[in-house]
Amino acid sequence: MQPRVLLIGGNFYPEPIGIGKYNGEMIDWLAQNGYDCTVVTSFPYYPQWKVQQPYAKKAFWYRKEVKYYKPFYERNVSIYRCPQYVPSTPTGAKRMLNGLSFFVSSFLIIFALLFKKKHDYVISVVPSFETGLLAILYKKIKGAKFLYHIQDLQIDAARDLNIIKSKPLIEILFGIEKYILKRADVVSSVSAGMMEKVTLKCGRRVQFFPNWVDYKVIFPEHDKSSLKEEFNFKKTDKIVLYSGAIGEKQGLENILYAAASFCDQPQIKFVICGSGPYLNKLFAIKEKLKLDNLTFLPTQPIEKLNHFLNMADLHLIIQKANATDLVMPSKLTNILAVGGVPVVTTIKSSSLYKLVAEHHLGLIAVPENVESLISVIRTGLESDISELSNNAKRYASENFSIANIISQYSSHLEQAYEFDVPETIQYNMNAQFAPMEVKV
Repeated sequence: MQPRVLLIGGNFYPEPIGIGKYNGEMIDWLAQNGYDCTVVTSFPYYPQWKVQQPYAKKAFWYRKEVKYYKPFYERNVSIYRCPQYVPSTPTGAKRMLNGLSFFVSSFLIIFALLFKKKHDYVISVVPSFETGLLAILYKKIKGAKFLYHIQDLQIDAARDLNIIKSKPLIEILFGIEKYILKRADVVSSVSAGMMEKVTLKCGRRVQFFPNWVDYKVIFPEHDKSSLKEEFNFKKTDKIVLYSGAIGEKQGLENILYAAASFCDQPQIKFVICGSGPYLNKLFAIKEKLKLDNLTFLPTQPIEKLNHFLNMADLHLIIQKANATDLVMPSKLTNILAVGGVPVVTTIKSSSLYKLVAEHHLGLIAVPENVESLISVIRTGLESDISELSNNAKRYASENFSIANIISQYSSHLEQAYEFDVPETIQYNMNAQFAPMEVKV
């Protein structure tokens, strides 16, 4: 019997970063390894907060796609895309409407799927947390195993970062979250700190399901200085890179204030790469500070991403203090995989701090402290950090392989469901598949 998987998540392929990237890669791996997969998602909009081409003119209504995999055309993924409200400037209230609109529109697809062949697993990925209610509905009627995977402690972040200020509303949201957690068959998350917080919420075991690296796409390269010329820098330049979503919760303005202190060293270049609602504010700060040593670049296409990450001398992972263990930065896995040395801003009690400090993977600065950030960046640029780079490569290769992580997770699920892994499923760790998408 071929196990059937239904994924409910607002972010999916072809979003290039964040949760959509990981949802897409997980489903690709499962489909290529013999699972029958269906996805209920929205149209790609992240991190730009704008529906992307070629979907922009078709995002007002439902759309079905089928994604096939060469050379095994009998393996495919059915993708149901649902209309969703996407605010160009996502405030707290607008983010709630964003998630709620997907919940409402995806309900119609889930309802229709209740009358079709049963899926053995239904996976809901947070955010948006409320999609867990749809998974519960499917579980109760079809008898599927319900897997609740938490990439982001969405309600905690809304409270702690003052995105939602209403205490009664926060309490209602926590109540809904607890209801979902109690009814999931498997709860998983991406870091020890987040797992601990979730355990306190629901008093149950939480499965570790970390983010990963696809080593067919992301890997170390040796001649990093030559790669800099590909992005219009000099071989001798020192590149300090932030690449990822650009939002208010990171405190990215401190990168610009740090860059200002290096203006007398023209060989040191700061780069902020990505898209997001906070970008215009950063542009304004750059103009005010007259920063000639800082460059903004758009999110890099996947075919250039490996060169782009490899060319940096230091990688910035910036978080505010009150974001501790609410998220685990998804960019970290790719940075470590290329042997990049991260400069992270985090407090000592966080999972991120413990990971970086205990395994000597990078440098740590005090969050929301520009002087500390400047000092740590200067140390990284002036010191021999080759040992940190080697530690990063080794740790990533031992712990973040996509094949190892998902195969272990899927084996756990099969045992939980009492599946006998069918002979038709061959876990091919190194196969090179070329996916092709066809609209039906």
